[in-house]
Amino acid sequence: MARIGFIGLGNMGAPMALNLVKAGHALTVFDLTPDRTGVLVAEGAVASETPQGVAEGAEAIITMLPAGREVRAVYGGTGGLIEVAPPGCLLIDCSTIDVTTAREMAAAAKEAGLSMLDAPVSGGVGGATAATLTFMVGGDEEAVERARPLLASMGRSIVRAGESGAGQAAKICNNLILGISMIGVAEAFVLAEKLGLSHQALFDIASTSSGQCWSLTSYCPVPGPVPTSPANRGYAPGFTAAMMLKDLELARGAADATGAHAELGALAAEFYRRYAARGGAPVDFSGIITMIRGS
Repeated sequence: MARIGFIGLGNMGAPMALNLVKAGHALTVFDLTPDRTGVLVAEGAVASETPQGVAEGAEAIITMLPAGREVRAVYGGTGGLIEVAPPGCLLIDCSTIDVTTAREMAAAAKEAGLSMLDAPVSGGVGGATAATLTFMVGGDEEAVERARPLLASMGRSIVRAGESGAGQAAKICNNLILGISMIGVAEAFVLAEKLGLSHQALFDIASTSSGQCWSLTSYCPVPGPVPTSPANRGYAPGFTAAMMLKDLELARGAADATGAHAELGALAAEFYRRYAARGGAPVDFSGIITMIRGS
């Protein structure tokens, strides 16, 4: 059992923290919205009134925050986690943020004598709830091994991608593929509808031939073929369109910074920007098919 601090109890953070409690770890939690701590406290966690409070006696601190700005605010500067964390405390940021921030915070932690990992996740709310997330981890190999038992309480796959920032790089590239492929799958289903081809027929053929991809076989954007996909729940989010847009913007920023060509990624971001502007921001990203269909 480890003493863990956890900051950020949103749609992803709350079930992740709950799985740590269920695994027997002693958890102290904080969120800017105090009401979010109730479920965790009922399960045995302790609520802190400040971010700094989670660091008291912690062997590890895990964060799940919206963006790089929040990560810098929580970890950096006077009173930040890097300053107040106990000696030997392992810092694990599971947020999806820009590579530069991840590397700069890890460097600041190292200067303070601490180890920090960037460990963004894939798997959505369903994976967070079921503890089947994939962790893409950047950082020192020894620190990754220290973190592995904790991450295993929240996920099924833990992959060290490389040094600091590599976890974020992997997440950005992965979601670039995901955002583009979902639009392609959605366009194919809309075309099939207009050609008189049933959803099930297209799925049965494409899922066993060259059109096969995760956006089709695990997250099919039409109801029926994959009963667990959000399309069967009115596109209630496992991963919102707003979150997809954020990740595609991160990919675009990284491409611009490195001189990489990511024209399809930029086009996909424009699709999701339009969808978000039309009210789709809080909807699952697979709901982009409704905009493509024109409904």
